[in-house]
Amino acid sequence: MADTKEMLGSAPIGKLLFKLAVPTVIAQLINMLYNIVDRIYIGHMPGTGNLALTGVGVCMPVIMIVSAFAALVSAGGAPRASIFMGQKDMERAEKALGGCFGLQIIVSAVLTAVLLIWNRDFLLAFGASDQTIEYATAYMRVYALGTVFVQLTLGMNAFITAQGFTKISMVSVIVGAVSNIILDPIFIYALDMGVRGAALATILSQALSCAWVLSFLCGKRTMLKLKPKHFIPSPKIVLPCIALGTASFIMQASDSVISVCFNSSLLKYGGDIAVGAMTILSSVMQFAMLPPLGIAQGAQPILSYNYGAKNTARVKQAYKLLLKICLLYSVAVWAAVMLFPGAFVSIFTPEAELIAFASRVLRIYYCGMILFGIQIACQMTFVSLGNAGSSVLVAVVRKFVLLLPLIYLMPSLISDKTIGVYMAEPIADVIAVTFTAILFAFQFKKALGKIRTEE
Repeated sequence: MADTKEMLGSAPIGKLLFKLAVPTVIAQLINMLYNIVDRIYIGHMPGTGNLALTGVGVCMPVIMIVSAFAALVSAGGAPRASIFMGQKDMERAEKALGGCFGLQIIVSAVLTAVLLIWNRDFLLAFGASDQTIEYATAYMRVYALGTVFVQLTLGMNAFITAQGFTKISMVSVIVGAVSNIILDPIFIYALDMGVRGAALATILSQALSCAWVLSFLCGKRTMLKLKPKHFIPSPKIVLPCIALGTASFIMQASDSVISVCFNSSLLKYGGDIAVGAMTILSSVMQFAMLPPLGIAQGAQPILSYNYGAKNTARVKQAYKLLLKICLLYSVAVWAAVMLFPGAFVSIFTPEAELIAFASRVLRIYYCGMILFGIQIACQMTFVSLGNAGSSVLVAVVRKFVLLLPLIYLMPSLISDKTIGVYMAEPIADVIAVTFTAILFAFQFKKALGKIRTEE
């Protein structure tokens, strides 16, 4: 325990970030397999693969909302726990862990009820057509039953990462992902369950991950122990966690809203093939952006702990290194997508028509992501330093001020209305990154200056 604290406070930043980030990157990539593997298997189902893939793609906004509620609690709770640890206040850190656990149980119960009762209505509103709605509802009815496992796995694993145990958090993800890869073909093909089998494989895999996470947080190795006496959420502890987690919630929940807007607009202008292509595009985007998100999560304990310990030099050094890595990565992956779009698209479907269409629009959709590493580095640093206001602001500007209006504006400005919908993403990304970089330059200087003033 003491060694981990010493590591966060004094180990060389480069080696420390590498040690913490490699497991989180691996965990992010493996975590992606939960939904990506489902889509690959479903897309290759004989005869009905394309319609089934599109139907499951329509479920993604709902799945994003479930993940967003996990982030609402944990994305703020975990950094605050790290800050408390940096301040040597282990009691408040454990109260943050226990309170967030109790709150996630409550949220899970509400979400499960809502999804079981109104899943068909949501999916029709989210872009399902008469041809795809049955596939969508079949998947979602099963997936809804595993909401509590999704919530606790995503939420509590963040507290493991926040303590610097990134290898443990990586194993948490590996347990579920490997199980999902094994179970998917058994349920989908061998037992002939189709999309219901894919959903069942996912929730059983998440249940195994959940068991691993909770066993660690109740065990001997953890610095922050999950204790029943802290399960009833204390407003004084939990509300600041929710405030800080609001930015992550908005980012993920807005992804759901944006996905609905994309799907409905694309269904109107381009039909099922355009919606199916969007499922593939969003999958490629997830694949491309998860590594820098993993690196940023690895940097979070370093930034939060040293900010709590008022070590401005290490905070500044960690941020600069995070920015360089994320930016270099986003440029490299952008180049790969621009050069070989078909290679990415063909992973998800064998249909020549869909491959040709999705490859063409992938270049358009992804062309603004070259600088997105800046957005990720700044966003995570805002959260790590407890700057809830700025992290919420940049999330709102990118999604609601820019992207949402552009989805409906661009088709009126471009002769090919379907292409106009896809162009909304890169235009919003470029403007958002510029805004975030300017805001961060002022707020980061202000945060470090506050520490110097207090000292």
